[in-house]
Amino acid sequence: MERPYIEEVISIDRYIIDLSRLLIKVVDSGASIGFIPPLDINRANIYWDNVLNEDTVLFVAKFDKQTIGTIQLHLCSKENGDHRAEVAKLMVDPAYRRLGIAKMLMEVVENKALSEGRQLLVLDTREGDPSNQLYLSLGYKLAGTIPCFARSGTGKLDATNLYYKTMKEN
Repeated sequence: MERPYIEEVISIDRYIIDLSRLLIKVVDSGASIGFIPPLDINRANIYWDNVLNEDTVLFVAKFDKQTIGTIQLHLCSKENGDHRAEVAKLMVDPAYRRLGIAKMLMEVVENKALSEGRQLLVLDTREGDPSNQLYLSLGYKLAGTIPCFARSGTGKLDATNLYYKTMKEN
């Protein structure tokens, strides 16, 4: 039986259809990742067309030739921030959740951060989402909560939790 594996995406072209479908599934399932459902394929394609740049590293999780997850590492390009990066857009296909895919993606992005000389990782997630437990289990610390941060598909304003993890001591 094939195991899930992670690939770094260098060019979006061969992944854009799968990533757009994944984004739509995840948004439609209620994830708070910057979009409000319903998300159409054109908006999803535009998003992915503009993701990759010199400061963004993109990974996909694959299983049986299908894209089942993704994560981004945003490298801070500010002169005083070259030691930090942001973990962004962790997504796992709803049909593949609770199988360790998110943890695999987080481990890959943390290793990439270290190889890029990044010692501090930051991220945010909606308060109350299951991802909060994942981040805590991986050693992330809650820095604080911002109320009314993101609008949901129902119009409700949800709080977001900010997390950080020091990868190694200075």
